[in-house]
Amino acid sequence: MSHSDEQLQSVLETLEECRRVLNEINSRESAELLSIVILDVRMKLKGIDSADLKALCDEMLRSAASEPPPPPSRRRTSPGVRCSAW
Repeated sequence: MSHSDEQLQSVLETLEECRRVLNEINSRESAELLSIVILDVRMKLKGIDSADLKALCDEMLRSAASEPPPPPSRRRTSPGVRCSAW
């Protein structure tokens, strides 16, 4: 592991700890933003560039579009409660 990779790994560990703390104090939006930064650092460590990530996402979307939809849920809602509110 190169020196820069070691530095990135150390940064990654710190970021993950910060995200954990943010989740504990219910700072969800900040934790989610930090997750994006964590993903970026992990991609750098693994040598994955944004074009690779886009290609993966595109393939996942194509696969999801070709799969049959799941069966409808049998769960009933209370009168006046809309499923989209969940």
